[in-house]
Amino acid sequence: MAHKKVNLPEKICPVCQRLFTWRKKREKDWDNVVYCSERCRRSKTKSE
Repeated sequence: MAHKKVNLPEKICPVCQRLFTWRKKREKDWDNVVYCSERCRRSKTKSE
């Protein structure tokens, strides 16, 4: 691997409370990313 993943931004998912890191596919929309996965996004109303 050519780069280090140590300095990537991280967030905490409000549904599962897990820490998730920045990914290339979320690059353009990172400020709006709230949930770690589609599963957490769909189950957001159950936990709130």
